Amino acid sequence: MLKIIALGGLGEIGMNMMVVEYRDTFFIIDAGLMFPEDYMLGIDYVIPNMDYIRQNSSKILGIVLTHAHEDHIGAIPYLLKEANAPVFGTSFTLGVVRHKLQEHNLLSSTVFHEISPREKLQIGPFELMFIRVGHSVIDGIGIAIKTPYGLIVHTGDFKINHTSIRDMITDVNRFARCGEDGVLALLSDSTNVEKEGYTISSKQIGETISRIVSGSKGRIIVALFASNINRIQQIVDIAIIRDRKVAFDGKSIQINVNIARDLGYISIPEEMEIGIAQVNDYSDDEIVMITTGSQGEPMSSLARMAAGTHKQIKIKKNDTVILSSRFIPGNERAIGNIINKLYRQGAEVIYEKISKIHISGHAFREELKLMIHLTKPKYFIPIHGEYRHLVLHAHLAEQVGISKERILLAENGQVVEFDENGGGIKDRVTTGRLLVDGKGIGDVGRSILKERRLLSKDGLVVVNMALDEETGIVVYGPEIVSRGFVFETQSGHLLEDAKSAILRIVEDIKPDVPDRIDKIQSKIRTALKNYFDFSMRRHPVILPFILKV
Repeated sequence: MLKIIALGGLGEIGMNMMVVEYRDTFFIIDAGLMFPEDYMLGIDYVIPNMDYIRQNSSKILGIVLTHAHEDHIGAIPYLLKEANAPVFGTSFTLGVVRHKLQEHNLLSSTVFHEISPREKLQIGPFELMFIRVGHSVIDGIGIAIKTPYGLIVHTGDFKINHTSIRDMITDVNRFARCGEDGVLALLSDSTNVEKEGYTISSKQIGETISRIVSGSKGRIIVALFASNINRIQQIVDIAIIRDRKVAFDGKSIQINVNIARDLGYISIPEEMEIGIAQVNDYSDDEIVMITTGSQGEPMSSLARMAAGTHKQIKIKKNDTVILSSRFIPGNERAIGNIINKLYRQGAEVIYEKISKIHISGHAFREELKLMIHLTKPKYFIPIHGEYRHLVLHAHLAEQVGISKERILLAENGQVVEFDENGGGIKDRVTTGRLLVDGKGIGDVGRSILKERRLLSKDGLVVVNMALDEETGIVVYGPEIVSRGFVFETQSGHLLEDAKSAILRIVEDIKPDVPDRIDKIQSKIRTALKNYFDFSMRRHPVILPFILKV
């Protein structure tokens, strides 16, 4: 029996991880993370629950990576701590992964195998063929998987566009060849199923940026995703034509550019590149800066420029700032704040809502239709998207001829099974989200997040008190300390009344009552909660500390 199990990436953008299993062996496609949502206060990353992998670690044949985006490779360090398995990927993807594993001290213990488009790989009972796909990062692949029950095609993240630079173009002929051979199931990227037509070309974006640069008399500052090597090359080429020097700013951009340069994926003439500290040595019309911060990240280079805290770069009135990336949902406010700050300093700001300076790496509806027509699958499984995206992609597949009963709309943890009788959703395995907070993995749950939300909303009240161990009377306190709740100097009466209520509780619960301390603490929480709600309509976190002396 053949099984396909998504442990993440279905019903959400991020955490892409999929198991392809036959009998007692399986391999994993991707291991991604998701950036925390607004309510996940203090959380660094979100990764898939890996209980299923941990429980079946002896069956793992390998980990195959489709491309070098964090939502596909970000959880690799955590996966490798659960499963000692070889990692397969293209040269740029492995270059990024190696750097990531080095930071986690996992590089020396990991076995890597570099793969190439159109190459075939036998891994246990599976024969994998890798297919070049165009995306917003170089060296992306889809995977054709020959199984005992038929051919499975996993598109990876893709778009179908014929004007990409560096030949990073989706190999439609190879996908069509799969269709001719017969495809049991197509697993296809659903991200942009809501968008009609086709993605615009990289050539159009280059022309737009070129017009902006040629029309500017000041410095050009471009903020983009560090992994978008094609876009970086476009900007470098434009800078060469306009006789401008190029400076990179931001750790992630510098790392990715160095990896791409070492692998021959980007070409920057030595005389064209300068350090960020050298920018002020040149006139404004001689400079292009490529930096991080397109999503409003508070510690990014662009954010520090906008705030006026960057050590080398101060925004000038003739500067033109280009945000060459889309606004990821949830980041709109942070991005808007940076744009406002840049405008206040006199810069001209150009972003996707007012100009075509970004191209999506994910296929629009007509491209999604074409992928279905090329592969002609017997079964269709929408992947990579929020639940509405999966549903709409299922509707689209039905519109182009896939029968409804052969469209398998799965969610994370559901097991898609194929045997000699066909396919269907038959079972479920444990899955979910693990929150990464510093070095802690999975130790922050709903209760802690609730407490953090309460702390951020109404603050904290701490009650300190000491009782005589023999007599039970109060020998110190009650002392009330407030943080983020009220100014003690302005609301002294409020806290004094609260102290009186605490003393009454202590008097009411006699020294001979069993578990007296616990009962006093519980009563204090309830009494202060009700009192603060009545007097101020606020609900701080209340922490009573009682010591016996």
